[in-house]
Amino acid sequence: MDDLSRLFADGGRGRTVPSGLPEGGLVWPDPEFAEAARPAFWMSDEPASGEEWARLRSEHPRTGLWPILLDETAQPWSAGQVVPDDTALIGHFTAEGFMAEVWREWVAQMPRGALEEVEPFGAYCPGPAAPGQYVADPGAVADWYAKELAGRGMPLGLAAVNRGADALVAMGWQGALHHNEWMVPLAAVVRSWEDRFGARVVGMGFNTLEVSVAAPPVEPDHALHVAAEHWTFCPDNVVQGAGDLRGYAEQIIGSHAWSFWWD
Repeated sequence: MDDLSRLFADGGRGRTVPSGLPEGGLVWPDPEFAEAARPAFWMSDEPASGEEWARLRSEHPRTGLWPILLDETAQPWSAGQVVPDDTALIGHFTAEGFMAEVWREWVAQMPRGALEEVEPFGAYCPGPAAPGQYVADPGAVADWYAKELAGRGMPLGLAAVNRGADALVAMGWQGALHHNEWMVPLAAVVRSWEDRFGARVVGMGFNTLEVSVAAPPVEPDHALHVAAEHWTFCPDNVVQGAGDLRGYAEQIIGSHAWSFWWD
């Protein structure tokens, strides 16, 4: 598969070459940040269209390469300031375990008055929310969101992963570093969202993550429960946005796009 074969641990055996790729090149981690036996991902030289993203997403089962729109506003991805890890580690973590750990640590270090931020749950972690009801095909929703994001003029990345959530680890994304030092558990959470809400990773930035959602919460109580999950995954979304879970739940109810930002 030309140079793209170097993205795979097995050399891309059994994979087909993506059709009609724009000009681009492989991105290796800067040795200052991580040593690597192979490149972290491929990136286009110029911004990509939503149509290009959608086509490459549809080809993923054959190519093994998941497309990501890369926001370069804060840090050029080509600088290689990434820390790739082994995607096999993701299976050792669960959304439930990550949520419980974050909740427990936050309660232990915060004053009692701060619990108002996570009402009505307070000190007790509610665990992951129930799955949503699909209102559209996950691929179609992802394609729609890619077209929306592509208007920002974002280059295209390709990651050698079995599913989009794993790109957080394979590409060495460090966007949530100030919240959680290791990206592997976060990828486990996103995997769970893929399964429960038809979520698909569409874009990444230096400290942002863009996810499409085919089965969003549509009832207030369900949205509130999902908001609690988002709070453990990305507290800044809630604290520096709506201010509390109830306000944030109103923002995500019925939404087909989840956008995360870490300070």
